[in-house]
Amino acid sequence: MTVRRITLRFGCSLPLGKAADMSHDTSWSDAATALTEALHLATPPIAITFSESAPAGVAPFDSPLPQPTPDGRTGRVPAGCVFWTKAVERTFSTVAQDHGNCSVGSLTHGFVTLDEVAGRSDVAALVESGWVTMDMVPTIPVVADRPEVVTYGPLAEAPVDPDVVMIRINAKQLMVLFDALDDLRIDGKPQCHIVAVAKEHGNVAVSVGCMLSRTRTAMPNTEMTCAIPARRLREVVERVRATAATDAIVASYAAKDARRFVGH
Repeated sequence: MTVRRITLRFGCSLPLGKAADMSHDTSWSDAATALTEALHLATPPIAITFSESAPAGVAPFDSPLPQPTPDGRTGRVPAGCVFWTKAVERTFSTVAQDHGNCSVGSLTHGFVTLDEVAGRSDVAALVESGWVTMDMVPTIPVVADRPEVVTYGPLAEAPVDPDVVMIRINAKQLMVLFDALDDLRIDGKPQCHIVAVAKEHGNVAVSVGCMLSRTRTAMPNTEMTCAIPARRLREVVERVRATAATDAIVASYAAKDARRFVGH
């Protein structure tokens, strides 16, 4: 079997999908620090990993399942995007049932097919509201292979090599990313599909958010989400650093020039 390796400036190379002994190899910790410093992130980046089994030593997310809806929907959280907020604090694994309350998120993460969710009440509610139409649904990016497990947690503590790095950004940070990355993709609803875009297509993808996710996660109005293919993290940090250096020169010039208008 061929094992791909991710090589980061911040540390040594790691075999993709193999457990990383973070007591000896701090590459993902260093990567998290570099990304945070380059973009001045207020919220630490998280790691998202799709796999056939949970990484060794990672406990499952075990909040109780609420009573299901009449059509059988329930999950550990209202929607899979809520796991992004939980992952800032700790690392945990999830399975399809944990994501099951949100059919849209289950679809984008590869847990279910469109045929399996088309008749569910939450999909019906979204279609009836006009938020989405059934002809739009097949165009939504999804994870191609159905995962057994999706693991979430702080990037700095990633126990295995992640597939996607997720960050929360503001308008200024989006400005930097837009200038730094020629192929940056900016999308809207549903917010969770940017994970599939990053994993399957290799694009850095930003979502301006969707009302479904913003309501369930209570994400501030000033924030957006950005999904980065983990294998591109070194490139992204390098380009952001270069762009930020240029912006600093421009900011210094603009501030100096603006001083001429003080008192006028």
